[in-house]
Amino acid sequence: MGSSQKKKNEKKKDFQKTKLKVGKARPKADNFTDTTFRSKAIVLNQQSLTTSAPSSSSQFSHHLSLLSSKSDSQRRESLAHLTTSVSSRPVDSPLPQPVSVMLPAMLPLILDASNGVRTNLLKFLRSLPENEIEDHVSQLLPYIRAGMTHLAADIRLSAVEILSWLVEVAGPEVVSSAGGWIRTINCFLSLLGWHTDESSKWTANRGTFGKAGSEGKPMVKVLQVLAEFLRAGLCQPGEDDVDMADSADDGEGTPSFSGSGGWGFPLFDTSQHMIPAKSAPYAYLNLFGQPRDAEGEMYETREDRYRVFAEKFKRAIERGMENARKEGGEAGRASAAVAKVLKEAKSTALES
Repeated sequence: MGSSQKKKNEKKKDFQKTKLKVGKARPKADNFTDTTFRSKAIVLNQQSLTTSAPSSSSQFSHHLSLLSSKSDSQRRESLAHLTTSVSSRPVDSPLPQPVSVMLPAMLPLILDASNGVRTNLLKFLRSLPENEIEDHVSQLLPYIRAGMTHLAADIRLSAVEILSWLVEVAGPEVVSSAGGWIRTINCFLSLLGWHTDESSKWTANRGTFGKAGSEGKPMVKVLQVLAEFLRAGLCQPGEDDVDMADSADDGEGTPSFSGSGGWGFPLFDTSQHMIPAKSAPYAYLNLFGQPRDAEGEMYETREDRYRVFAEKFKRAIERGMENARKEGGEAGRASAAVAKVLKEAKSTALES
């Protein structure tokens, strides 16, 4: 009887309504889940509420510092802002920052993995005044050569395009800088697969240069830039070549000096005592630098460059051009441009 009554009372509990006292909350169910949350606020101790916007100079410096950002889009947008600031400045006005300040932040982007960043970098470099680039060729070339021997094919092609721009704006300085002649030609030979004993150590392979379906366009671009580079080094006279030509005999037994107005004695050497036109006229002496090998030497005259080219690279380049000519197409036409440059260089060397 007792157990039966106990069971009845337990069943009644399921149907009994709980009586609540005034002011007492309803008890929570056994399967209740707490879904409340508390938002946290970030409070800045120092906040600027001024209505004046930052100056264009401070914005330029800010975007220049963002070039080392880890975000590809941030680097690309900062380069676009810098390009707009430089190209839209008033005519004959100075740059927002000196080139010597901007280049250290720009140069690592030559090896950037993002194609958009490298494209915007080339646009920025093209917006700089050409006369500001000549003194910084020695800083640009090591990064360009590193890009030309990079494992990624698109980075190699971007480096070749930057070299084409550099040869266009400062060709004589490129070919006459320390290591600018031999080391750069070794990079070209490595890109094209026209290896010599020296260029074989610059690890690159023509077989992996372009992507599938590119129809040899990367190789055509490299051949075009190679022709521009060889023309700047072998066909266009440098400053030293001009000085030597100015001091040549005028046919009457009297030396003629354009720097001294064509006067004779006692103004023969006037041009030698004038203020140098370039920033480092005695850099070729390498007074305070590390000892250079043959690859790192400065070949400032056209005759020296042709002599080194004939000894080290002429045979390999002629053999490569012959193979490219047999392939035909755009590569064959591009190799014809290189052959034309070599023909002009040979005739110039024979005349001198």
